[in-house]
Amino acid sequence: MSSKDSGKNNKGLIFNIQRFSLHDGPGIRTTVFMKGCSLACRWCSNPESINGKQEIMTHNVRCIGCGKCAEACLIEAIAFTDGRREINWDKCNNCLECAGVCPAKAIECIGDYMTVEEVMKKVESDRTFYENSNGGMTVSGGEPLVQPEFVRELLKKCQEKGIHTTLDTTGNAPWQNIDSVLEYVDLVLQDIKHTDTGMHKKDTGVGNELILENAKRIAKRKRIWIRMPLIPGYNDSEANIKKVAAFASDIGAESVSVLPYHELGSSKYADLGRVYPMAGTKPPDKKHVDRVRKTIESYGLKVEIGR
Repeated sequence: MSSKDSGKNNKGLIFNIQRFSLHDGPGIRTTVFMKGCSLACRWCSNPESINGKQEIMTHNVRCIGCGKCAEACLIEAIAFTDGRREINWDKCNNCLECAGVCPAKAIECIGDYMTVEEVMKKVESDRTFYENSNGGMTVSGGEPLVQPEFVRELLKKCQEKGIHTTLDTTGNAPWQNIDSVLEYVDLVLQDIKHTDTGMHKKDTGVGNELILENAKRIAKRKRIWIRMPLIPGYNDSEANIKKVAAFASDIGAESVSVLPYHELGSSKYADLGRVYPMAGTKPPDKKHVDRVRKTIESYGLKVEIGR
């Protein structure tokens, strides 16, 4: 699909559709990742999800030094020195012309505009796996509720087809956006990153008041699983773990998923012309993760690690 095809209101901007996912709800699932997010978490492993518009991502190892990208760049943000491509990211305006001419896919456009029907064709192709595993479709992000109209129609179409639906959300969205899709949601996965609003704002860019309130309101209407990224030195203290567990217990969450910090997405930042904010941070060790699990379980909650 053309990267320029952005003028249709009935299309959603999607940066990935992942088949055979085992970590985004029950069973085998197809996860549809919507582009755009209302948070800016320092540890985000999918930084290409944050920007709500199409953008370029580079893959230096693929570059063959042909220079076609530099020729296509009307603002001269791309140059070659000794055969090596260099991009002036401060100058780049994401016009996407370079991605359109690169024969080696060393520069690619991140984000495709797709109709509900186009997405459903991919989702329905794995129906047998859903039926055999009690799986289905999960819509994730980014934050899927920055595109509420498209997400609502996608979820509705899935339920009409008898496919289980899961909404994976930060909870940082106006209630009307959430309310508009809940009718077509079977299960909600919601992140709780920190219980202190100041600390939440420090490393995500926003406070947590709306997020916690939305979780309470969602839990009164739908099944909900709480997910907590475990970030060393940020939210992994025993005090915060207990507060998250108490909150999850109070709202009747079915389970808490602990997602230990990892560095798997760190290389993407340079490919997007950004600096990785968490450089030098090491993943939590197994003993600490196990202590966290036991603390949460003491509140009578089911705990999963890495899901």
